[in-house]
Amino acid sequence: IESYGTVDELNAIIGLCRVELEHPSDGTAIAASERERLSAWFYDLQQALFDLGSDLATLVEDRWPGQPLVEQSDIDALEAFIDAENEHLGVLKSFVLPGGTRLNALVHQARTVCRRAERVAIALSHHEKVGELVVPYLNRLSDALFVLSRRVSHLAGVPEVLWRK
Repeated sequence: IESYGTVDELNAIIGLCRVELEHPSDGTAIAASERERLSAWFYDLQQALFDLGSDLATLVEDRWPGQPLVEQSDIDALEAFIDAENEHLGVLKSFVLPGGTRLNALVHQARTVCRRAERVAIALSHHEKVGELVVPYLNRLSDALFVLSRRVSHLAGVPEVLWRK
């Protein structure tokens, strides 16, 4: 329950990200075409997170034909998203801090909850069998969210908040 509850929490934060993207409360502007593209990505992600929740909420031996589950194509799509978004970003030479825009901070919050979901799923896997793609999906999703946090700052024309040594 903790595992799919954490995925549900992540889905709620993704919903907040989508609302902030579409109606920025801090006045930051992202081009309409990019807002539409990323809003669709967030929406598709919310759908995939429901599949992930189904995967986690059902014992592997109790699955039924056609049950929504995370698939390799979901992981492949995350990889493609990471690569495409990274093409627009410079080389990272410092750690980044959440902030600069509200959307950036919310995407970082989603990333950290995703990492927690990954840790909880790994802990669960020590006690019972979980879907073989659950942990790899969460791992790639947290990386996608990190890249997206950088990208939304770039799209808004706001410098990333860098960590000072």
